[in-house]
Amino acid sequence: MTKLPTLDRRSAFRCLAAGAGAVFGAAPLPGLAESANPVAPRASGGPRRIIFFLQNQGFDPATCVPAGMTSSGSLAGVKLPEPIQALDPYKERLHIINGLHGLHTSPSHSAFFGALGGYRGGDGVPPGASTIDYELSKVLPQTLLPHLCIGMDSLENMTAKPTVANLSASGAGQPIFMHSNPNHLYQMLYGGISEGEIRKRHEARSGLFEKMESIVAAKGQDLPFNDRSRYQTYVGGFQEINGLRERLASVSDRLRNFAPAVDERYSAPKFETEWHDALLDLGISALKSGITNVLTIGSGRGEIFGSWKGLGIEQQGHNLGHMPQPDNPIWIKIRQYNSRMLVRLMEELESVPEGSGTMMDHTLIVYTSNNADAQHTSGANWPVMLLGNCGGTFKTGRLTQLDGKRPINALYTTLLRSAGVQVDRFNMSEKMAAKFDPATGPLREILA
Repeated sequence: MTKLPTLDRRSAFRCLAAGAGAVFGAAPLPGLAESANPVAPRASGGPRRIIFFLQNQGFDPATCVPAGMTSSGSLAGVKLPEPIQALDPYKERLHIINGLHGLHTSPSHSAFFGALGGYRGGDGVPPGASTIDYELSKVLPQTLLPHLCIGMDSLENMTAKPTVANLSASGAGQPIFMHSNPNHLYQMLYGGISEGEIRKRHEARSGLFEKMESIVAAKGQDLPFNDRSRYQTYVGGFQEINGLRERLASVSDRLRNFAPAVDERYSAPKFETEWHDALLDLGISALKSGITNVLTIGSGRGEIFGSWKGLGIEQQGHNLGHMPQPDNPIWIKIRQYNSRMLVRLMEELESVPEGSGTMMDHTLIVYTSNNADAQHTSGANWPVMLLGNCGGTFKTGRLTQLDGKRPINALYTTLLRSAGVQVDRFNMSEKMAAKFDPATGPLREILA
């Protein structure tokens, strides 16, 4: 029998940290605890849930701004560009924002965490602060899993790296992982109510984490004092993992009504888009069941990669960013695919009654790129599309053309304001604002 190598305490510490993060994204899992300073949304409006959808390689404004529109105005009577044509029946719910900037994020190939954080980002650069999706997860109505992140890529990348962290963070140096293997994510969310092999794997993994929690809790007492507090963070991570499993089990009857059917897309996908669609199904089910109120989707996982062979596109990865997007049949297919996903999100949420309306009436979808307008960009223009008005909080059915002076941080300030948080800036110091934001407070142009 081969003898396994003995790990020293520091090596074990690193392995345990990686294990906790690989399953749930961070240790401890961000957002499960109640916010230390929760702020309830306004009763008359504001989001109850929010979805961020980021496509890599940039979002050229010519692919979303209707031809001939050079200033703010209504979308009624205008034809949406071909890449977002699927949204045309939903123009009254759409708000296109052109003219924000992200000069301070240094997007280049990607702003990574800086795209949702509104600060300088880069490949391999840890997050400098929390991101807007995490901050909103703290103040929206609390759920079992306040923040869920899913990432879409090539089959090879999603298989080799089922979790990556590039877009979301719970604080400085605290990334939140995206789930990219739908089999793993299904097991996490619905393993406890499944049967057969899925249930066996769920129980085996649950037993493993319970054992790991007890081991790390005991061994942590033997560490030097300076390492003990850091080690305790990982003990808390396993506690959150096990606690989430128990909480999901406590609502198993409700979850059975929302769990997607497991089919060959999960076990034998021919193209990566089958996994993309399965991941979207899981994200929708988590929203409809009430497991989460914040969903972040990273198409391309915040990097320069990505593949869409299922759309008949053979090119993939970095090369896609060197192609012009307007009138490009490849990018038209990718953006149309995104648009169909946005429509699916709206239709699914519209099908669920909530209050005097539907879930979509209290949901905001934010669509943009982690790359501003192009793969190689200064970030001078960062187009964004909003879908939904959240009980009349946001204007819809229009284009808002800004002058390029206000940063994406101003949009994030607006989102926090809509959720009831009285802030004037998001992740921007007075010194930074003096250089990159001549105003303060929300973008009043987009508020109703």
